[in-house]
Parts: sequence; structure tokens; C-alpha cells
Amino acid sequence: MSVNSPYGIASLWAQGDWVIKTIAILLLIMSVLSWTVMAVKAVQLMRQRRRARMVSEQFWHAQSFDQALSALGDARRNPFRQLAEEARSAVEHHAQHRGDLHAQLNISDWLTSCLRRAIENATAQLQAGLAVLATIGSTAPFIGLFGTVWGIYHALIAIGVSGQASIDKVAGPVGEAVVMTAFGLFVAIPAVMGYNALTRANKALVMGLSSFAHDLHAYFITGSRLRSRDSAPRLAVGAH
Repeated sequence: MSVNSPYGIASLWAQGDWVIKTIAILLLIMSVLSWTVMAVKAVQLMRQRRRARMVSEQFWHAQSFDQALSALGDARRNPFRQLAEEARSAVEHHAQHRGDLHAQLNISDWLTSCLRRAIENATAQLQAGLAVLATIGSTAPFIGLFGTVWGIYHALIAIGVSGQASIDKVAGPVGEAVVMTAFGLFVAIPAVMGYNALTRANKALVMGLSSFAHDLHAYFITGSRLRSRDSAPRLAVGAH
């Protein structure tokens, strides 16, 4: 369809009232927001996957715990390093505060509790922004549908005023309705697909965090990492 066509997008925009224009702008904002969230979260996931590889390739091959932490890089937004630091802090805190109530728990239960909270915090950080995609994916079709209903309403008014259902009277309003329906789907479908893909990727990453937490628990409690097929050398017990 030509841009200069009387039934083109530019013509429909010029003929549309403030309701149609408001809906179109709102859908455009939602589309930009959803693509921004998906891009940002995709980059974050790529970084977290690279850090997960560091755990298996470098962390457990280190000769001391401090060296292993250094292999994970910066602690900011690195859930694996945060988890390791939380495990060490929990053990040190339990040993240094024998008179506190939590000292009534054995070290294994206390460490498990601290690691679980750390994983929950990391999960919340990974899921940040996904609610935006879920909201956009579920509401965009209905916002577009409202524009569709509004366009059909205008078409009916044009028919009533003219007294005849000629194509030139209803083409504009019906065109608005069709465009709003398509625009709503154009915004919603990528948001839903992005939400599902990011959710699956986050679940896989959380499973990696849980496995790492299990290994950290074994290291601090028994002095060795639980492993079945990994022949990597053990970290030095008690190295800080």
C-alpha cells in the first residue's frame, strides 16, 4: 500500500481522532518497552551463562577459595560470586556468634538457610522486568481490540449519517479498526514469546545456581565438593 494512498497508514493517521492516535502511541510505547526489556535481559543472560561456565571451568580448579572467587570476576550482578561469598560469610558468622539464637542451629542447617535466601534473591533479580513483558503480552491485544471497536463505531456513524454503506464512507474507519487489531498483535506476540524464552532461560540458570549452592554446602561442611564425574582437584579446606 502506497504511503500517499488515501487508504495508507499516513492517511489513516491523519483521519484518526484523538482516541485512535492515543491507542497507537500507547501501543508504540509498549512495543519499544518490550523490545528494550528483551534486549537487556538477553544480554544479562549471556553474561550469566558465561559466569556459569567459569564455575565449572575455573572455580573448582582453583587452589584456594580466594583464588576461586577471583576467577568469577566482579561481584556486581554476579549471582555465582554472590552465592560463594554468602556461603563463606554464613560460616564465619556462625562461628563468630556462638551466643546468638541462630547458633542453636547446626552449621549445616544455617548454611542451607543462607544459601536458599541468596538463591531467592538471585532469582528475583533474574526475573526483574519479566512482569513488564507479561503485562504487555496480555494487555496489548485488548488495547488493539478497543481501537478496533472504536473504528467500527466510526464506520457505523458514517453509514448512519450518509444513509448508505458505500466504500468511501466506511473505508477509513474500517481501516483504522484493522490496523489497530494488527498493531495490538504485533506488540503482544513478541512480548509473549520473549517472556516464555527468558523464563525458560532463567529456570536453567537457577538450576545451575542450585547445583553450585549444593557444591558450596558440601565444601564448607565436609571439606570437599560433591561430584560424580568431575576429577578436578579439591579446594583447600578452610582457605579464606
